[in-house]
Amino acid sequence: MKIAISGKGGVGKTTLSAFLVRWFAEQGKSVLAIDADPDANLAHALGIEDASTLTPISQMKELVAERTESVPGSYGGYFKLNPRVDDLPEKLSVRQGENVRLMVMGGVKKGGTGCVCPESILLKNLVQHLILRRDEVVIMDMEAGIEHLGRGTSKAVDWLITVVEPGRRSIETAARIRELGRDIGLTRIGLVGNKVRNDDDRAFLSKALDGHLILGFLPYDDLIIEADLEAKFADNVSSQTRVGLEAIVKNLLEASKAT
Repeated sequence: MKIAISGKGGVGKTTLSAFLVRWFAEQGKSVLAIDADPDANLAHALGIEDASTLTPISQMKELVAERTESVPGSYGGYFKLNPRVDDLPEKLSVRQGENVRLMVMGGVKKGGTGCVCPESILLKNLVQHLILRRDEVVIMDMEAGIEHLGRGTSKAVDWLITVVEPGRRSIETAARIRELGRDIGLTRIGLVGNKVRNDDDRAFLSKALDGHLILGFLPYDDLIIEADLEAKFADNVSSQTRVGLEAIVKNLLEASKAT
């Protein structure tokens, strides 16, 4: 299964990504966790030690230059549009336990969204390889958009999941992501409501997201915040959170069979 997770910054998409990575790994699946957010935090959420030493691939100037046959740090000019990337998952990932490996892709902050530069070309080719050629479970923690995805990979992504919290800006971001996803042919687009404090929050999200496929809701949980402050996986969560996570996975698998 290939899953891309997006949403406005701070809504909890990295936390959900980490939970899904751990859940599939506990089922005996080989999981490749991909941090595709410029503000990389998935390593911390998974509790990987020495996460600060991981260099995002987009910042590996010599590697980017070698694979794309470009000049390090340059924009414009000629460079290779189909660089080799098939060996990078093994070379540039770090292992956690027997079933989980993590790659930190980073993002291209210079040049703006849609930048056609060696870094973005390498990342997009890498994503295409991960989605189309790899046979393990791939969980991608993305930025607030779908910049790394394109028409070449969209049909192979099993799910685009957007995490939302009770708030207009979060809902507007979710609507924009859904529109972008449909533009490139994504058909399985689901939502997860997070940081739900009470029935009013749940009712607000249900009404605002009417017509969207809602996979489940997660409560506001201080234990998750504490784990985030300590840069470790949120193993100890409330019973409500645990029930919510199990329901999300169940609904995800059932919806996969139905479509």
